[in-house]
Amino acid sequence: MTTVLNVTHSILGQPWRWRALAADARDGFGTDDLVTQLLLARGCSRAALDDNRAPSIRAFMPDPSVFRDMDRAATRLADAVAAGENVAIFGDYDVDGATSAALLVLVLRDLGIEARPYIPDRMREGYGPTAAALLRLGHEGASLIVTVDCGAQGFDALAAAHAAGIDVVVVDHHKCTAALPIAHALVNPNRLDETPGDGGGAAHGHLAAVGVCFLLAAALVRTLRARGFFADRAEPRLIDLLDIVALGTVADVAQLRGLNRAFVAQGLKVMAQRRNIGLAALIEASRLTRAPTCSDLGFALGPRINAGGRVGKSDLGVRLLTTRDPAEARAIAAELDALNDQRRGIEGDVQLQADALADPARRVVVVAGSGWHAGVIGIVAGRLKERLGRPAIVIAIDDHGVGKGSGRSIAGVDLGAAILAAKEHGLIEAGGGHAMAAGLTVSADRIAAFADFLEDRLAATVDRAREDRALLVDAVLATGGVNPALVESLEVGGPYGMGWPAPRIAAGPVRIIKADIVGNGHVRVIASGGDGPSLKAVAFRAADTALGQALLAAPPHRRLWLAGRIKIDDWGSRPAAEMHLEDAAWAD
Repeated sequence: MTTVLNVTHSILGQPWRWRALAADARDGFGTDDLVTQLLLARGCSRAALDDNRAPSIRAFMPDPSVFRDMDRAATRLADAVAAGENVAIFGDYDVDGATSAALLVLVLRDLGIEARPYIPDRMREGYGPTAAALLRLGHEGASLIVTVDCGAQGFDALAAAHAAGIDVVVVDHHKCTAALPIAHALVNPNRLDETPGDGGGAAHGHLAAVGVCFLLAAALVRTLRARGFFADRAEPRLIDLLDIVALGTVADVAQLRGLNRAFVAQGLKVMAQRRNIGLAALIEASRLTRAPTCSDLGFALGPRINAGGRVGKSDLGVRLLTTRDPAEARAIAAELDALNDQRRGIEGDVQLQADALADPARRVVVVAGSGWHAGVIGIVAGRLKERLGRPAIVIAIDDHGVGKGSGRSIAGVDLGAAILAAKEHGLIEAGGGHAMAAGLTVSADRIAAFADFLEDRLAATVDRAREDRALLVDAVLATGGVNPALVESLEVGGPYGMGWPAPRIAAGPVRIIKADIVGNGHVRVIASGGDGPSLKAVAFRAADTALGQALLAAPPHRRLWLAGRIKIDDWGSRPAAEMHLEDAAWAD
């Protein structure tokens, strides 16, 4: 495949290739406009250009009935609304779980039901429904429990609820085994018996749980409409909830293609209007003075919602997103902001220890430590994965010898399926997830055997994925071409995220005028290409990497090509463009 700028081995040891060729757009773009080129390079067909240029819910929304059990779930919820039943929403403690629970609470509130949200404590209860929690909710009056972003592997808990006469509807997106737990309905596009093909539910396996909940809400409203429920009352405005859907989708790193792109594109518009009292308070606490972008959802708002489940009170996110009281919203948002700062400190300590234990010779890196905070292990696993370029699992062992683990994977390696296989082999007590992320519970004395199992199962897959690794580039520019106008032009092809990557630019050749370390190991660079203004660039958390070391030690007479994403830097008196570096290569 044609390389970019003849870079076959960059500073990070990878070739640079044209994204257009990787997307099989070998006929070239001809006279296509910039946005069309960006869409085609991300695998969009020419027939789908119009829908993807301005992704709308109408263009991508499927009939909810294509999903197995969707109509059964909607009917049960409609019955609960009509009868005024006591309904509980049991959610996961991450952003996807919080937004999923909040969405259903808000929809049911508009329908006259004040559903009770229940988010388990990460440390005391762990992930997913337990028999004790479901039976307690039933004892306290709930006749219907909806589990969101969890439940697909809750066999014992759901069996106990069924035996007690409690109806449970499961709304999930995590990988399923062939056997399914007992439930009144189980809606999950990743059921193994889900209908394949473009018109089936399996085509939407990339949805986050909050997206599946939105489809359930649509099915519920349609069911009630058919019953004449809205003859004397207004229907809920589901479109107003897309800000919550967008937040959960991006924070869960769901692929931004198809319906997810529409959710995020339209959700950002709703979020800009700050209709949700809690989200408005969170945006203010995050010190965002402009309308949030897709990046803000993943790096500013999402981590603050997550901080409640990681190191604070697990229900803070749901309470924030569903409160009617602006004062309460500001108080919760401030608490989440403080917890996020606390989370950073805890995470840094665990990261140092995990980095020291990681064996770079393993294809799947598994590290474990006693006393590690279970609330940050997912973040640490993600950092290890990025640094080592291979799947990573971080396990926190408690005082009873029980390990709680969280894993992150690389493209082309299905970690969730491997975790389920380990469970079926009896190596772990519980576990599940999806291709890019998974969680598990394992006895400390079984960690070594579990790590060996993953190594044997995934080694060849990891090797293939790493061999195929390349930095995909969209355009090559002189440094003078990196400017705010270009950033604005590129943004039209968004929203960008997992599965729909932001444009990557190669700029140069440049000489490094200044390079220093700022903040938490970031390398800040001022470079000159000789064609106009200098270029400001930042390589985040790169001080100890090959990239960071090369930038810091670059001799003034040698030139480099720089590659990364370009963003607007609005800290100065007027906006400027800066590059977020991902790699570099010597030009001479």
